[in-house]
Amino acid sequence: MDTLSTFEKHVLVDKGTERAFSGKYVHTKEKGVYRCKVCDTALYKSDDKFDSNCGWPSFDDAIPGAIKETTDADGRRTEITCANCGAHMGHVFRGEGFTAKNTRHCVNSVSLSFDKKKTVKHTLKKAYFAGGCFWGVEYYLEQIKGVKEVTSGFMGGHVKNPGYYDVVRKDTGHIETVEVVYDPSIVSYETLAKTFFEIHDPTQTDGQGPDIGSQYLSAIFVSDSKEKRTVENLISILEKKGFKIATNVLDKSPFYSAEAYHQDYYERKGSKPYCHRRVKRF
Repeated sequence: MDTLSTFEKHVLVDKGTERAFSGKYVHTKEKGVYRCKVCDTALYKSDDKFDSNCGWPSFDDAIPGAIKETTDADGRRTEITCANCGAHMGHVFRGEGFTAKNTRHCVNSVSLSFDKKKTVKHTLKKAYFAGGCFWGVEYYLEQIKGVKEVTSGFMGGHVKNPGYYDVVRKDTGHIETVEVVYDPSIVSYETLAKTFFEIHDPTQTDGQGPDIGSQYLSAIFVSDSKEKRTVENLISILEKKGFKIATNVLDKSPFYSAEAYHQDYYERKGSKPYCHRRVKRF
């Protein structure tokens, strides 16, 4: 941090914002990797950069596990920071329809450095599980070696960028879901799915434990045919053991992070889940 200029500290440390269209990377189109100005961690690939005409560099995705999202104190916007060092990048917006991913990481140029024509080995992957209250699912999946980050949020609905009370009080169609960022060289998708089936009751049809309602249904959102085959095989094994599985296998749809106070709930509280526990089924 000591090497940063006064203005760089204003943005990266004090969470300021550079003027629209003043940054050096607003219009760059070269192939390469965008890195954190502070710690040099790779954050964004040029393939995910697009022109939103908003005045700041825009990306519709980040390198898995590289960016942390936190709801602003006013509850209106979602801040994005470097997951490694915490440097302020900007904000993320969803539901604007600029690209198929329906996401815009609005980043300050001054927060970034750029490596032309360099690539990053895309080693981390994402998986999505819904098994009742996302606090408990997050708690257990975070314990698995090879899991880098678990984020509580919502998936499967028809309303863009919902908040917690939208999902609870309105018919948005969303299910409380966790996004798992993991290293497939350390832990397999099958291991994650097996653990999921053992930390909640996959036979319950109306929710999970005392949490009843459509937002608490059991579901796995798959990203491709390989994940779907893995899940269907595990369900077949459980059904042969006599379990009547109620878990829905659905295609992945836009994932929306829940508010900051929902993240790492049990870790911050210093307690364990009240409606989830590990039961060996495989």
